[in-house]
Amino acid sequence: MKLNKLLDTDLEIDIKGITDDSRLVKKDYLFVATKGYNVDHYDYIDDAIKNGCSFIITDRKIEYNIPYQIVNDLDKCYQDLCLKFYDLNISDFNLIGITGTDGKTTTTTLVKELIKDCAYLGTNGLTINNKTISTSNTTPCISELYRDLSLVEKANLYTVSMEVSSEALLHNRVAGFKFDIIAFTNITGDHLNVHKTFKNYVDCKLQLLNYLKEDGIVIVNGDDPSLNKIEKAITFGFNKDNDYVIEDVKYNKLTEITVINNKHRYLIKSPLIGKYNVYNVVLAFIICLFYGIDEKVLIERIKKIKPIRGRCEFLDFNQEYDIVLDYAHTINGIKSVLEAFKDYNYQRIITVTGAAGGREKEKRPVIGKIVMDNSDISIFTMDDPRNEDVNDIIDQMVGEEKDYIRITDREEAIHYAFDIASKGDVVLILGKGRDNYMAIGDKKVEYNDYDVISKYFT
Repeated sequence: MKLNKLLDTDLEIDIKGITDDSRLVKKDYLFVATKGYNVDHYDYIDDAIKNGCSFIITDRKIEYNIPYQIVNDLDKCYQDLCLKFYDLNISDFNLIGITGTDGKTTTTTLVKELIKDCAYLGTNGLTINNKTISTSNTTPCISELYRDLSLVEKANLYTVSMEVSSEALLHNRVAGFKFDIIAFTNITGDHLNVHKTFKNYVDCKLQLLNYLKEDGIVIVNGDDPSLNKIEKAITFGFNKDNDYVIEDVKYNKLTEITVINNKHRYLIKSPLIGKYNVYNVVLAFIICLFYGIDEKVLIERIKKIKPIRGRCEFLDFNQEYDIVLDYAHTINGIKSVLEAFKDYNYQRIITVTGAAGGREKEKRPVIGKIVMDNSDISIFTMDDPRNEDVNDIIDQMVGEEKDYIRITDREEAIHYAFDIASKGDVVLILGKGRDNYMAIGDKKVEYNDYDVISKYFT
């Protein structure tokens, strides 16, 4: 596309792509020098030029020999450019936005599976008609987000079940979007390295409400006190004053969930285990009811749902013990997973986990204690250490405790857990899920827990 079709300029430069990541710049790209929490892309203009960009947009003074434009509202300009470049009309889409600390990926994926003619966008990538493309973030950067929507449109899909992260809201990535349905799973302490206080984190999450259509619907976990301030919302949970009350749960091979709405009773049978997944399944069910799918169809589809990749995912390599891969890395997430497995009659719970470097050191000892209190064998290892020493992170997790195993190399830690596991045990591998990298130093090194597990059995 010609530059003068994107901007108010006389220049007819060919623009073949738009990005704010200098590493992704190619010949004839337009580079937008945005400022994020960890990275100021203004500092990478030289790299963008070396990689072939033909035009720069920034909100600060620069002096370069290639064409550029300085704008006041960089985020708004970035969105407008992407809308024009990808020829999108956001109002053409039915958008379902799901946010919260835990449960976003599971609930969003469930919604996609239950609606059928629906795309998924979130931590596990962009899924269109069962084909998945990896993405850089839970909610991708602006140019990637609009590119993804253009791919959805090309597939003749117009409903998107989408995870919306707090960082995406903080950096206005979904500004200009209008959601048909917005849902909140829960809000517990997380990402305080970015938001500084829990109040800031909650307020940031609630910004999603600004992007609701006039006739849109809001659904919230009514058991979560952090969500009580949301007005005119449909509520669900175990508390009796919710609109949809989870009256009874039986934890069998299929979790049986009874939900009451006024005098209407729903019996939902789900293959997903644990109380935390009860919340996820019920929320997905309510979202799809309001989307317009018949309750009997939903109940039948939920019964046949396959486990979500990297979310309480049971792996079968013909081993005598159970292996479960899960993304849980927050205090609430890890506590929920471990409590769920204590309800089952395993001989031993063997847990492999760590904590991310460069953020929220205060939650490390809390997570460490939860793991050691609820596991028979606790193995602590690396999990995106970034610029911190793995041993220092583990020291903070275990404190003065002696009853644990330290193996800093994650592959060795996982393989050791399998070496010691016996029939009747469960090995929980927590923190990474299906992530395809390990953040070490300033780089993302290729790494995948599933590949490490598979390697052990081949």
